[in-house]
Amino acid sequence: MSMWLRSCQTSTVTLRGFRCPHSKPAAVTRCCSTVQGDVRVRFAPSPTGFLHLGGLRTALYNYIFAKKYAGSFILRLEDTDQSRLVPGAAASIEDMLEWAGIPPDESPRRGGPVGPYLQSQRLDLYSQTAQQLLKTGHAYYCFCSPQRLELLKKEALRNGETPKYDNRCRHLRAEQVEEKLAFRVPHVIRFRLESGIEPFQDLIFGWNRHEVEGDPVVIKADGFPTYHLANIVDDHYMKISHVLRGSEWLISTSKHLLMYRALGWQPPTFGHLPLLINKDGSKLSKRQGDIFIHSFQSDGFLPEALLDITTNCGSGFNTNRMGRRIDELISEFNPSKITTHSALIDLEKLPEFNRIHLQQSIEDEQQCRLLIGELQEQIQQVYATELEDEEVLHEDYIRRVLHLRKGHIFSMKELLSPAYAYLWVRPSFSSQQVAALTAEAQHIASLVLKLIEERGEELAVDRLSKDLKTLVKQTKATKYSEVMKLLRLALSGLQQGPSVAEMMVSLGPAEIRHRFQKLLLL
Repeated sequence: MSMWLRSCQTSTVTLRGFRCPHSKPAAVTRCCSTVQGDVRVRFAPSPTGFLHLGGLRTALYNYIFAKKYAGSFILRLEDTDQSRLVPGAAASIEDMLEWAGIPPDESPRRGGPVGPYLQSQRLDLYSQTAQQLLKTGHAYYCFCSPQRLELLKKEALRNGETPKYDNRCRHLRAEQVEEKLAFRVPHVIRFRLESGIEPFQDLIFGWNRHEVEGDPVVIKADGFPTYHLANIVDDHYMKISHVLRGSEWLISTSKHLLMYRALGWQPPTFGHLPLLINKDGSKLSKRQGDIFIHSFQSDGFLPEALLDITTNCGSGFNTNRMGRRIDELISEFNPSKITTHSALIDLEKLPEFNRIHLQQSIEDEQQCRLLIGELQEQIQQVYATELEDEEVLHEDYIRRVLHLRKGHIFSMKELLSPAYAYLWVRPSFSSQQVAALTAEAQHIASLVLKLIEERGEELAVDRLSKDLKTLVKQTKATKYSEVMKLLRLALSGLQQGPSVAEMMVSLGPAEIRHRFQKLLLL
């Protein structure tokens, strides 16, 4: 079956991947692409922690790639490091992918034709593959103790060398191996690296070749596989066509290709994504705390804003602009435009991305209804004992507030802050506050009530702004600024916020009357 065809003028070999119309003089050959056939990609995190921004970006590029080429996006959890598993992380990873709007087609939760999708439930498959490697002479039992391996490491570091296994157990005779196994001597299984590492063409980094030092462990002493074995076994049996993963795995790919060759399997096409790093060039770290997706969620950021900023700072798209939603990211995706440069993310810009996407969501009727539902619940939680009028929970009221504030607020959480409390609860203010502004408070309140009576139920910000300027002319000694301060005080109990006209339109005629009648009583 034809996959992602790749052929270069300098070679007569056709491989799955890019089709290059010409070779470039640069060290890295970049290619353009066409994808045909069954595309299957996977995101394979370890539940030793919760999903963070770097992981979301890797998942996102896999999701976009799958949807661009009518393929399948698989979530596989690599939970073989049992000692480091974090309770709840496995479920949370899938929760966050669903929240972000990039749900897997196959996963531990959803199931699928090539499950199970938890590595800890596939141990027999890894054991069978390891036995196959042992039978063909491509692997061997290693009985070296952890103490001996630690000594080798210290010796190498002392000599300024890269620590590596010295392949001692490669040379054990068959009877020695049988004797140690019979006495249940603790052991691992190592893959026998052979010479003849061939270069491979990475979809992003071009031609690559990395020397491999020391025979790697493929089955640990506890019977669990290492990443190196488990990931190629799973990619093979899950029929993965393209492996898109972080560039930190680039140096391991030569090793993985040797294992594919030893097993007689066709490897997938590899593409290694450049790192996502902080704007100062430092590496994103889980220790930062604020890069976990559930933190962004609880802080009120929209998933669309996160997807937008993580692609905006990188590459792989025909255009680069703020405000793109997932369908636009898919349509504009062009894998040949992914560069090898690290992507610098500036999280200080995230509020602006969120503002743009919040405005888009408010303008979309279906999305707006979801926002209204969320806000209704949150208002009741935050202001449960203070609500005096159920009208503020009405769908039409909240929709009016959202449409008036769109483009001005950076998150929905802002509407629950004290600055916007006047929208949900009636403000309190004193006669002293009023007296400090004007002696005409009752006269001004009467003028406002008369104005609202004349305007009826339909209020508009522009018209009210003009009306208020006219109203000020009917006062005797109160300046425009003082009148506005008085109206703002009566409406919100505050001295800053949206325009007075907008406040009035938000609250509506009935509530305006209630608040200015209170001012009359003062």
